[in-house]
Amino acid sequence: MNQQAAEAATATVAARWLRKRERGSVTLLRIMIFLALHLGRPLALRLLYLIAAYFFAFAPAERRASREYLRRALGREPRARDRFRHVYTFATTILDRLYLVRERYEVLEVTIEGEPLMRELLLRGQGAFLLGAHLGSFEVMGAVGRRQPGLRLAMAMYEHNASNVATLFSAGRAVNAPEIIPLGHLEAMLRIRDCLSEGRFVGMLADRTFAEAPAQSVSFLGRAAHFPLGPMRAAAALRQPVVFMTGLHRGGNRYHIVFRLLADFSQPSAAGRAVAVHQAVERYVALLEEFCRSDPFNWFNFYDFWHGADEVTRPPVGATRKHAARGAGA
Repeated sequence: MNQQAAEAATATVAARWLRKRERGSVTLLRIMIFLALHLGRPLALRLLYLIAAYFFAFAPAERRASREYLRRALGREPRARDRFRHVYTFATTILDRLYLVRERYEVLEVTIEGEPLMRELLLRGQGAFLLGAHLGSFEVMGAVGRRQPGLRLAMAMYEHNASNVATLFSAGRAVNAPEIIPLGHLEAMLRIRDCLSEGRFVGMLADRTFAEAPAQSVSFLGRAAHFPLGPMRAAAALRQPVVFMTGLHRGGNRYHIVFRLLADFSQPSAAGRAVAVHQAVERYVALLEEFCRSDPFNWFNFYDFWHGADEVTRPPVGATRKHAARGAGA
């Protein structure tokens, strides 16, 4: 397959994923609201097995994607219970969103790694980008805001996802729900800039590419995959620090939040902005891979994530994976 054909195939798959609503998300949301509010979390978790079993049985494409991912993350052929656990962990994080948006933090046990970094950024008063992934729960960020009252968050996302999240926040009647900034509009960058100037943190999920948006090919779990350049380019253009953030579900009612500094574009780079952006993307992917291996059942991209990215030739980015891994541990 030549480069143009591979690029076209990748764009087609990405566009199809962008148009597709996450399977059962609205229905699952309604069920979770009823179970959680009327039966309580312990009993709701037991009944969640039925919902996870339905998804596991009647979503063959998602089941194949889960198997492919787990094979890479676990380093072995996943057993049926591994694949079911992947689905069940996903369903659990959706259930827990209801408690998080209602600020019912007492039902969850949350630990935080990297809190001094967030405190330092808050003291600067200039805001920062928080780059997450479809890894664990981003909504658990509310627990950090509870301990750091000055931390205010806005979420930038594409409208097809923003509508689902807005529905969730509305159903939960969250008092301090983050502002949603719909991407894909000219005004989005201006609103992001305004939020940062107000000292807010702007959260984005950076592990999915969309249509023909600029992307970088990086080795991920042993095979090349495309990751969007847009979030990191935006941070560089606005001269903002970028922090990797994830809220990992560790079983039961336990979540572990992690913050790691990816890049600080407020400081000039000797290598130049373009190279610094590419290096930061590689550090992001290295961290994502680290947590996919340590907490493999927390990554929730149930589709053909790689979709031929290794058949597309990308220009050199001026940084090796060795350098990226070393930078990620800083």
